[in-house]
Amino acid sequence: MWKQFLTKLPRKSSAYGKAEHVSGSSPGGNAAGNGSTIRRTSSCPSTGSARSASSVKRMSSAVFPSSVVAGIEPLVSFKDVPNGEKQNLFVSKVSLCCVVFDFSDPNKNLAEKDFKRQALVDLVDYVDSASSRFTEPMVAACSRMFAINLFRVFPPNYRSSSSGGGEGEEEEPMFDPAWPHLQLVYDLLLKFIGSSSLDAKVGKKYFDHSFIVKLLELFDSEDPRERDCLKTILHRIYGKFMVHRPIIRKAVSNIFYHLVFETDRHNGIAELLEVFGSVISGFALPLKEEHKIFLWRILIPLHKPKTVGVYLQQLTYCVTQFVEKEPELASSVILGLLRYWPITNSQKEVMFLSEIEEVLEATNMGEFQKCMVPLFRRIAHCINSSHFQVSERALFMWNNDHIISLVAQNRQVLVPIVTPALEENIHNHWNLSVLNLAANVKKMLSEMDEELFSACLAKYKEDEEKRVSLEQKRRLAWERLESAAAFQPVTGNTAVLVSR
Repeated sequence: MWKQFLTKLPRKSSAYGKAEHVSGSSPGGNAAGNGSTIRRTSSCPSTGSARSASSVKRMSSAVFPSSVVAGIEPLVSFKDVPNGEKQNLFVSKVSLCCVVFDFSDPNKNLAEKDFKRQALVDLVDYVDSASSRFTEPMVAACSRMFAINLFRVFPPNYRSSSSGGGEGEEEEPMFDPAWPHLQLVYDLLLKFIGSSSLDAKVGKKYFDHSFIVKLLELFDSEDPRERDCLKTILHRIYGKFMVHRPIIRKAVSNIFYHLVFETDRHNGIAELLEVFGSVISGFALPLKEEHKIFLWRILIPLHKPKTVGVYLQQLTYCVTQFVEKEPELASSVILGLLRYWPITNSQKEVMFLSEIEEVLEATNMGEFQKCMVPLFRRIAHCINSSHFQVSERALFMWNNDHIISLVAQNRQVLVPIVTPALEENIHNHWNLSVLNLAANVKKMLSEMDEELFSACLAKYKEDEEKRVSLEQKRRLAWERLESAAAFQPVTGNTAVLVSR
């Protein structure tokens, strides 16, 4: 019955691997005591038995690159072979999984896809329960299989940014039709990397710099499920292979540079920052200069892209981790945020105010005094914003006890900056909620130092009277000019004297 079933399967050559047999002592021998013969059709033919190029069937898929389809014979289960043959069977199953199928057509190669799925499930179970060390051929075969199945170029139309979208707007995710298959490959990769049976000295040779860079490129996938798997795998690789940590940091930095200075769009920035949040929390003190440069040249400029709202939560966490580890960085972080402060984007301005508040909560007095004047000039400008959300968010900062403590100790400098903005807001703003908040802040400053606040209020009224008087003089001057021009109209031959 099996023979009749197998004869109906297509038997075509593939572009990967070599055809070989697995046996205990000699080619073609029995692998199990029950007489079952382990037969494997690899995904790559030998030179002598390879068919002509015209017989190779090329696949066209929106998910995988062009590959070949080979006939796949089912392999026996690990429990049906003795322990001495399990490593050979493992390599056999891995080679079987090097064949790539077209998942855009759900009715294509159903039997072969099912065989491959079962082989992947068997491999996941084996790695999960493995007790002996993985041999170098096992590691090499796995590395090659992961590369063939996972590394691919995403179609350009998936990555198009023509639709625009606001900085906080998340587009509807696109789901990969091959995900049920890809998920098994990712599960195997995750368990393989995290397994205690994988020797890091052997693994680093095959999961090398090139493998890691190509893995990082997959973070641009449109499918959020794939990015979530990649996030966990990258974290495991960073923890497993210490020798690769510098190259991982450099490669991720290049992705961030590419976003900030070239594309302004990348799907996986939030996931990469989430990984780096845990990496930063593990930095030893004092911080290395390399890590500080990462903050100044990468994390701070990441506030520039218009899509910052998609990953701002993770970015804020990374920045505050630096400030908590080394408080001396607080002033440079705040000044960096002021450098990239949005001028015409109110939504982004609200986000910046929220991040500023989180950074200020971890800022000590010495660092606060280095940046308080330009910072509160910006906050005063936000209080006067005609966009009610910006004004409201700036006024909400005064509910933070730590910020109030910092302001109270520097009130001689800061209250004169903020008072005019509050008065302008109270007299001119259109939103009732904002007016109530401004009145509460005004009352709080008055109670903090009544004499100082009264002096600032008097100074504001004096300046306002001068401004009104100057504006009145300017208006009267223009009226006199218009009146004089009305009585002496200019003709074509009339000379006009312009006084300096």
